[in-house]
Amino acid sequence: MINGILAAEEALASRVAHTFRTYPKQITAAIAALLLSAGGGAFAVASLGPDASELPVKQVFEAVTPRSFADQVEALDTHGFTLFRTEITRSSDTAEALLRRLGIDDAAAAAFVRGNAEARSALFNRVGRTVTAEATQENTLQKLSARWIPDGDGGFKRLVVEKIGTGYRVRTETDALTPGSRLASGIVRSSLFAATDDARIPDSVASQLADIFSGDVDFRSLRKGDRFAVVYETFDADGQTLRSGRVLSAEFENNGKLHQALWFQEPGQKGGYYRPNGDSLRRAYLSSPVEFSRVSSGFAMRMHPILNSWRQHNGIDYAAPTGTTVRSVGDGTVEFAGTQSGYGNIVIVNHRNNQQTAYAHLSRVDVKVGQSVSQGQTVGAVGSTGWATGPHLHFEFRVNGEYQDPATIAQQDGGVPISAAARPAFERLALATRTELAAAFSVVQASAD
Repeated sequence: MINGILAAEEALASRVAHTFRTYPKQITAAIAALLLSAGGGAFAVASLGPDASELPVKQVFEAVTPRSFADQVEALDTHGFTLFRTEITRSSDTAEALLRRLGIDDAAAAAFVRGNAEARSALFNRVGRTVTAEATQENTLQKLSARWIPDGDGGFKRLVVEKIGTGYRVRTETDALTPGSRLASGIVRSSLFAATDDARIPDSVASQLADIFSGDVDFRSLRKGDRFAVVYETFDADGQTLRSGRVLSAEFENNGKLHQALWFQEPGQKGGYYRPNGDSLRRAYLSSPVEFSRVSSGFAMRMHPILNSWRQHNGIDYAAPTGTTVRSVGDGTVEFAGTQSGYGNIVIVNHRNNQQTAYAHLSRVDVKVGQSVSQGQTVGAVGSTGWATGPHLHFEFRVNGEYQDPATIAQQDGGVPISAAARPAFERLALATRTELAAAFSVVQASAD
């Protein structure tokens, strides 16, 4: 009986080897062992399939006749390709100057752009518009596209100048912007704005970064080697960013201490910036009413530049070019908007707790008495009206009618805590944010090493 079982198992093993001989030997052995164990036997399964390393190698030779040299030269001569280049319009642009920067040498195209009213309106005396050209290998124009965002419109406009036959046609289209985000990082070597310029971060994003951490970091005395990372919104047209938006998250390492922030908005509530633990970073006031400026005179005794006598300077002067935007540092209501003696054009805003801010020497006033203003809203522009020796903003902070040092204004809290219902969503966002910013910091650290 035993001999009969052994004979049956040997026959089974033979059939298994025949069935799976085309499989790799590791798979064959595993399957054969499984089948044999089901039959009640115990075998050491030998190699049942060919080893790939032992298979014969076959070489195939085929004669190839190359194309003649003349045919290859002719193919190169008939091959065409398109060149692409992008530029930004300048206030001094002419048709020839713009096309020259785009690498276009085409008198007919320049004449068409110069003579077409629609093209002239879109391209000339328009600073900062993105223009892309498609050209032949002979540097003649095939297609020119200009893109820009019109005021008060959520989309963008596209001007297209296209070659048709021996002439050109022009059309203007309206399209939707594509929202996105960008992650960037940098190292401070002299100033924040120099570092953000090096990192190709827009000025509006750099200003937001300074506002977000104004209560934690003194940006007037940064240390060399301080570093930062930021994620911010972008709005793209045809794959190119036309506008940057809100900062979504950021980190700033100052003197070895790490500060973090992320934007969070509860449904039906006003959004704001928070630390990863949920503490609000919103301050009742911004640290400065003018972006990208320097303090030319502080809150102290000084020699008055016009009266030529020692007097208390009751505010801070910010040196900036005429026309620079002046913004309200906090939510409030306009108390006064007009002209006052040495102040020239001035706006006074009432805030909470009997506090006021004043913005003087303005070149223009953009608000009216009784108007509600929000933090960051434009109230006017830098000028030199009143008793001013040059363009600057004179900024005052008053409490119960008494002058206070405006340098302390950003220290007042003004945020709202996160509700218990929104806490889980916030925690998920905070975790994702930390991971994203850590990746950005690793990049900037590697560049510094």
